[in-house]
Amino acid sequence: MELLHSGKVRDVYADGDDLVLVASDRLSIYDVVLPTPIPDKGRLLTQLSLWWFEQLADLVPNHVVSATEVPAEFAGRAIRCRRLRMVPVECVARGYLTGSGLAEYRRTQSVCGVALPPGLVDGSRLPEPIFTPTTKAAVGDHDEAITFAQVAAQVGAQTAERLREITLDVYRRGVQIAAARGVIVADTKLELGWGPDGTLTLGDEVLTSDSSRFWPTEGWAPGGPQPSFDKQIVRDWATNAGWDRTPPAPVVPEEVIAATRARYIEVYERLTGRSWS
Repeated sequence: MELLHSGKVRDVYADGDDLVLVASDRLSIYDVVLPTPIPDKGRLLTQLSLWWFEQLADLVPNHVVSATEVPAEFAGRAIRCRRLRMVPVECVARGYLTGSGLAEYRRTQSVCGVALPPGLVDGSRLPEPIFTPTTKAAVGDHDEAITFAQVAAQVGAQTAERLREITLDVYRRGVQIAAARGVIVADTKLELGWGPDGTLTLGDEVLTSDSSRFWPTEGWAPGGPQPSFDKQIVRDWATNAGWDRTPPAPVVPEEVIAATRARYIEVYERLTGRSWS
């Protein structure tokens, strides 16, 4: 195998006509890789993605070839994939207002050019899910919010419409499934690419704790930060530690790592109904 790319979390290898996508235990926040890994994170992300790919198979094709035909040293954290020509934008769906979307709303009463009603607060549920794409930044750079018109200018109007449709369909399906398990999907980010026949195909990861904000239904209370099942605890720690979000990132305390790992495991078990071991 040949290493083609080492990203914030995943390493991509070429193996014949296929790619082998390996999820590491690296943790990235604010587009910066932290020096402290989360034990089992790569396995958790991979297994949760595989579960979601099955739940979404009737909505959009995915890149999975096999979860077992991978090198033994990567077992459990790797997927053999079809090669895709990746779309040069991040496809994001939001159903709740928080994070960078909230900051933009406070400035402009909109997110990525989508006008929103007045009076929304941190954690507010939006009237309907919205498509809020971003640029696809290199490691160390920050993704920047863009409008639907900017996406259309980059990939064409027809492709932009399809990207929006797929993103919102996947988000709505995720919301429906997660709600029955006591989980709110506040937002999620998808990676899409073109297969050899030109079909838009779901790649990378999907509806994981790294690509989504997951909140417990029972704890939802608009008006401030929500309890979460994702890496928000690390974001909060970093903010309180005074880190300015530029490299190098600080070492994360052991107790923050342990609490984050526990949240990744809890949401995996809630969503899939499977025990993590």
